[in-house]
Amino acid sequence: MHGSSNIASSSSHPPYDPATLQQKLTQKLGPEYISTRPGPAGGPKLTYAEGWKIINLANEVFGFDGWSSSIVTMSTDFMDFDETTRRYSIGITAVVRVTLVASGTFHEDVGYGTIENTKGRGQGLDKCKKEAVTDGLKRALRNFGNLLGNCLYDKGYTQEVTKIKVSPVRIGYS
Repeated sequence: MHGSSNIASSSSHPPYDPATLQQKLTQKLGPEYISTRPGPAGGPKLTYAEGWKIINLANEVFGFDGWSSSIVTMSTDFMDFDETTRRYSIGITAVVRVTLVASGTFHEDVGYGTIENTKGRGQGLDKCKKEAVTDGLKRALRNFGNLLGNCLYDKGYTQEVTKIKVSPVRIGYS
C-alpha cells in the first residue's frame, strides 16, 4: 500500500526536497550491504540485506528522526505443537508501515517469521515476531527505491554485484 497522511513537519527537519531524495534513492546498494545464503532445499542462493544495514541507510537518507515505522497488524498464522516431540512450529505475519515525517508519504508491506521444531513456545513466538517485523520493515523500505533494497529484486544486478569482493572493515580502538 502506498499513500500519504497529514503529519505536521517538525522544525528539526531540513526542508523536504523530493528531487534530492529521489536522486539518493535511485542509487543501488553497494556490495558491502549485500549478503547471500543458501536457498531452501538446495535451491539457488538468496541475496538479501541485513535489517540493521537497511535501517542505518534509512537513517542516512531520511535522517534519524525523518522517518518512522509502525506495526499495522500482526497475526499468528499457525502454532502447532507436536505431542510426540514436545516441540513447536510457528508462523507469524506482520504488516509494517514506514512513514516519512516531512511529507507524510508512507509505504506498507508484509513480513513473515517462522520457526520449526523449537522447544520453547515463548522463545519461538519472540523469534517469529522479530523476524516478521524486520522482514516487513525491510520490504516497506524497499518501496522507496533501489538504495533501500529494491535493487535486490533485479537478478541481473545481484548476480554481478555479488561477484565483487569486499574487504573486511578493520576498526582500530585506541
